[in-house]
Amino acid sequence: MYNIEFPKGHVGIKSFDVDLVDEHGNSVPLHETYIHHWFILKYNIKKNMSVSQNPNDHSKPSGDLIYKRNDGTCNNGILPHQWSSGSETRGTSTKLPYPFAVEIGNRADITEGWEEQWLLGVLVIDTRGAENKKICIQCRCDQFNLPENFYDVTVGFHGKVTPEYKAGVLCCQDKFQCKMRKGFQAPRRNLAIKYNITWVNWDQHQIPVRFYVLDVTDRVTTNGSETIHNCQDGRTLCTSTPTYGTGKEAGNEEGYLVGMSVCYPKPGSMKIDDGETVTVESIYKNEFLPAVMGDMHFYLADELSHDA
Repeated sequence: MYNIEFPKGHVGIKSFDVDLVDEHGNSVPLHETYIHHWFILKYNIKKNMSVSQNPNDHSKPSGDLIYKRNDGTCNNGILPHQWSSGSETRGTSTKLPYPFAVEIGNRADITEGWEEQWLLGVLVIDTRGAENKKICIQCRCDQFNLPENFYDVTVGFHGKVTPEYKAGVLCCQDKFQCKMRKGFQAPRRNLAIKYNITWVNWDQHQIPVRFYVLDVTDRVTTNGSETIHNCQDGRTLCTSTPTYGTGKEAGNEEGYLVGMSVCYPKPGSMKIDDGETVTVESIYKNEFLPAVMGDMHFYLADELSHDA
C-alpha cells in the first residue's frame, strides 16, 4: 500500500506500532488470522504524482519513484525496510529513548521537485478452518492450493523457483489458501492494519540514528571436516528473548510468539567501528521447520557530541 498517512515535515520518529483489527477496531487473535510480517519502506516520488484517481486506492503509483532503503548491507532486493515485525508485534516495544529518533523529512536529503512517501507491506494468513494451523503459518508449500503452473511462472530472489522450494513467502501469495477442513465455512470479514506513530519536531536536541536490519541467515561452507561460517564470534551487544502467549485473547494467544524483549545500552557504552562484523544468532526449538525467518533491527548513532 503506497502513500500511507505519515507525519509531514522535518520530524523525528520515536515509535511505530502496528496491530491487526476487525471492523469494530478489536484486535484479531493470531489463532484466527496470523500476522506473518509487516514492513514499512520509504520511497521518493516526483511531486504532483497521484497514486490514483481514487484517493482510497493505494496501489502502485504511476510515474517515477526511487526506493530509499535502510543503512543495512544486504542487496537492494532483501530487507530494505525501516520498520517491521511479525506475530510478536503487539508485545514488542519500538519506542526509542531520549534523545534518539529516526530523522525523516529533511529537505537536504530530498531532491528538489521530489517528496518523501511511505509504503506498507503486510502478509497475514487467515487460518480459520485450516487443517494444520501450525504448518500453514510456516508457509509450507504442500499446505496451500498452489496453481498448477506455480513452479513454471514463480520467480524468487535467486531466480525461477523449483520444486525444491518447500516453504516460504512465495507459497503464501495473495489469494492462496491453506488446506481447509472438509465442510468448514467461515463468514467473510474485513480486517485492517492499525498503526500508531509517535514523533517530535526536529531540533538541536535530537540525535539521529541510522537504521540497520540484520538477517539471521548464515551461509555455511565446509573444507573437509572443517565447517566455515561467514560470520565472526565476539561480545554480545544485545539478547532479545521471546514471550509466548498463555490465553486466547489477542496479544496473549497460547502457543504463539507474542513479544520480543528489546535493549538499549547506555549511550556511549558500546561502540561499533567501521568494518566491524556484527552477527545475529537465532535459537529455535528442536523440531522440524521447513524454513526460518529471523531478523533484528538495530539503531546506530554516530559518535555523540560532548553536550549530548
